[in-house]
Amino acid sequence: SIPDWLDELGEQELGSRWDKELAALNVEARVVLRVNTLKTTLPELQQKLREHEVFTHTEKNYPDALVLEQRQNVFQLPEFKEGLFEVQDAGSQYISQFTQAKSGMRIIDACAGGGGKTLHLAALIQNKGKIISMDTEQWKLDELKKRAKRNGVNIIETRLIENNKTIKRLYNSADRLLLDVRCSGMGVLRRNPDAKWKLNKEFMDRVKLMQREILSQYSKMIKQDGQLVYATCSIFPSENQHQVQMFLESNQQFKLEAEQIILPSQSGFDGFYMARLKKN
Repeated sequence: SIPDWLDELGEQELGSRWDKELAALNVEARVVLRVNTLKTTLPELQQKLREHEVFTHTEKNYPDALVLEQRQNVFQLPEFKEGLFEVQDAGSQYISQFTQAKSGMRIIDACAGGGGKTLHLAALIQNKGKIISMDTEQWKLDELKKRAKRNGVNIIETRLIENNKTIKRLYNSADRLLLDVRCSGMGVLRRNPDAKWKLNKEFMDRVKLMQREILSQYSKMIKQDGQLVYATCSIFPSENQHQVQMFLESNQQFKLEAEQIILPSQSGFDGFYMARLKKN
């Protein structure tokens, strides 16, 4: 189910764990909803979904997550159109919690994409504060604006990253900085099963270089005593712990506060890594 070179790389990266993770990544992904706590509560939404014969259960450690008992198209439900929930894997939801964001903070989500984590952060800080969502592609930010409107979120400012000046203008300005960087996607293969046939060694080398550059340049946006969360949807240490270690060795003002890896074989969800660093 996987190219030989990638299988060898997995063994190098994870040793005996690799077979377990590969088996877990070949199991169909579960559908997980994130309850939008700005508009409803988990028990209320669970009851409303039950009335549509959409049955869900909760998961320990994921306070805003509802897992569907069986796959269904939830995008046609009135509750989705009203912004009561988003579809977002539980592991992905954990990253926003991991930032320790609080109401009133200035937060930068520097690799926002379509904005799933931005919207969760807005709910976690009760729509009080400021979130600057950044990406290199305008269409993703346009999609985020539509989703924010549906979610009842009005504290988001989007900024297109056109060049390094966009980053420089925000130096020393964020209480929290989320760097959910581009990666190999080795933790989310069950959602993108064809990705493993499109990956190659050259891309893996390029993406690791990009991760290092983002950590080095974007980390300057964090304030003194602020916190940075570096995250990937990969389970390979070379994209995760090794990148953080290299960054810390050349940036003495930062220290590692905590790190977490969510493994598909243990959680039943997608694979993610996250590290929280404090700027002293």
